[in-house]
Amino acid sequence: MQITFLGTSSGVPTRSRNVSSVALRLPQRAEFWLFDCGEGTQHQLLRSDLKTSQLSRIFITHMHGDHIFGLMGLLASCGLAGNIERVDIYGPPGLQEYLQAASRYSHTHFSYPMKIHAVRPGIVYEDEDFTVTCGLLHHRIPAFGYRIAEKDRSGRFDVEKAKALGIPSGRVYGQLKRGETVTLDDGRVIDGRELCGPTEIGRKIAYCTDTVYCDGAVALAEDVDVLIHEATFAHQDAEMAFQRLHSTSTMAAQTALVGGAHRLIMTHFSPRYAPGNQIELKDLLQEARAIFPNTHMAHDFMTYDVPRRREEKLATAIAS
Repeated sequence: MQITFLGTSSGVPTRSRNVSSVALRLPQRAEFWLFDCGEGTQHQLLRSDLKTSQLSRIFITHMHGDHIFGLMGLLASCGLAGNIERVDIYGPPGLQEYLQAASRYSHTHFSYPMKIHAVRPGIVYEDEDFTVTCGLLHHRIPAFGYRIAEKDRSGRFDVEKAKALGIPSGRVYGQLKRGETVTLDDGRVIDGRELCGPTEIGRKIAYCTDTVYCDGAVALAEDVDVLIHEATFAHQDAEMAFQRLHSTSTMAAQTALVGGAHRLIMTHFSPRYAPGNQIELKDLLQEARAIFPNTHMAHDFMTYDVPRRREEKLATAIAS
């Protein structure tokens, strides 16, 4: 799973940061998902190594312009290019009406199937490899955070060990690969787990923006490998953050700490912290690290490959 930050500014773009959008490239699939789609996202995609033909799902957090103004343009361009098969879009109530109106008034007709899903807290998408859930955040309008969970996979099946035990190949190998217990024709009972390597623990990512500190974000962040969280304001500007229902750097760090996240990547920064100002983004990073040391600051086109946690490593960490 590879995360690519396409926009890391809040409200308005700057010379170095576009407005909100994050791409998630899926392992062993020619496919990526998009989270939010601020104005200019399609230009950011063109400057990245992502291919729009591989875009399959878009998840929108809320209906503020810096998170959706790029959506119609991206969808229209994909249609004109004719290189996309289908797009599923997930977001709050009102998203379908917005896209229908934009399509009607711009006389845009899509050449590919598109389905819009109105989300509510709970599971919004699931397949054999992933589950995506959403939860309510606390913002000025209805806003949702998303949690992407890769399902656990059985470890590598030891074919040579199976052959040495005289286990006949065929359907039984598939059962043993899944960790099932199988009774052979000769009466022997074989536990598939003994023939498989350590379970590959599924990776988990949470995406939380826009929101002030809230229980909903903490729940989404529980034991995730990576928490992507907005940090619009510095701690010194906490009063402004509460007024506008955005997070400070310390709120993002507190969410990661209480949720038990393994890594925090902050994004959605106010342009007021540009270099040369009294408070700069490096100060926000120091504030967050004072609470949650494994904190990092996103920038446009930054990529992060989410590593796997194997079962035995997780057990060791818990024991220590």
